[in-house]
Amino acid sequence: MTNSVNRRKFLRGSAVAAAASLAAPSIARAEGTVLKMQAAWGGGIFLENAQSYVDRVHAMAGDALKIDLLPVNSVVKTSQMQDAVHRGVLDAAHYVPAYWYSKSKTASLFGTGPCFGWSSQEVLGWVNYGGGQELFDELMASLGLNVVSFFNSPMPAQPLGWFKEEIKDASQMDGLKYRTVGLAADVLLEMGMSVVQLPGGEIQPAMKSGLIDAAEFNNPTSDRDFGMQDVSKHYHLASFHQSQEFFEVTFNKDKYEALPAELQAILKYASEAENSNFYWHNTKRYADDLKTLRDEQGVNVYRTPDSVMSAQLDAWDIVVDRISGEDAFFAKVIDSQKAYAENVMDYLNLNQPDYKLAYAHYFG
Repeated sequence: MTNSVNRRKFLRGSAVAAAASLAAPSIARAEGTVLKMQAAWGGGIFLENAQSYVDRVHAMAGDALKIDLLPVNSVVKTSQMQDAVHRGVLDAAHYVPAYWYSKSKTASLFGTGPCFGWSSQEVLGWVNYGGGQELFDELMASLGLNVVSFFNSPMPAQPLGWFKEEIKDASQMDGLKYRTVGLAADVLLEMGMSVVQLPGGEIQPAMKSGLIDAAEFNNPTSDRDFGMQDVSKHYHLASFHQSQEFFEVTFNKDKYEALPAELQAILKYASEAENSNFYWHNTKRYADDLKTLRDEQGVNVYRTPDSVMSAQLDAWDIVVDRISGEDAFFAKVIDSQKAYAENVMDYLNLNQPDYKLAYAHYFG
């Protein structure tokens, strides 16, 4: 009797184990997959943000998928990252579309385009629910690029940046040698500036040596890390030159599509999850570092005058009209963005109270 019971238990256990192994073949195949991702950041808060995305992937995928995150220039230069992903030299990259917009000025509309009264949050809403992702995929196909991209981390408006004196009028910017990237370069050229496009790590040395007169990068934390407070004491916040931007996480399309569907979903939804974390984490850091720049390091912090920002909007109109006349697809994306912004911002502008009024009530 005992031998018969033991035999039945053995056969039943073997059947269960066999069924289990047949039920999860994709997990077995995926185990140990490693993706090599290079970031456009050598350190600082943006590399922390890239790592945060990777950590979310690891937490959800377990042993099935790992991302090996490499800092800037580990395999290729930043300007070569998209091509490296396309060719499979890299499996993935973490950067912003403005870093490859030389292939198509439309790329800059996915993050560093004109402001239609919206912020980065609403631009990401357009990407996900206003047809933006489909237009981006259409752009990739037209360029023959073998990549799949997701967008995350809605950035606050970027400061106008660091100058040798307080900017009170747009005329003071005429002729200045200034660092920026993307379509913002076209806009500021239209305003009379001489624009130089430099990687983040080269900005401070260029201003120190006199190669440039003024510069922006992205935010108070990165600017302070670069040591901009050592070459200028005049820092202007608020600007329309890059009033909305976010990260692009891009993958080699063949590599991505070879993954099981559940791992593809993890790469996508980890990007969405990083949106909230970025805003909570970075906003606090930016606020703390701005306070340090102002209160401890002697930096004069100004809000950019409305007259300067109005001149930026006029310059945007000229640039957008010119490129739209030359590029039908660019015009198509602009029309899509305007339709979304007009609809969504009508609601938000009517519904949002004046938060500055409440802030002044409590803090002066």
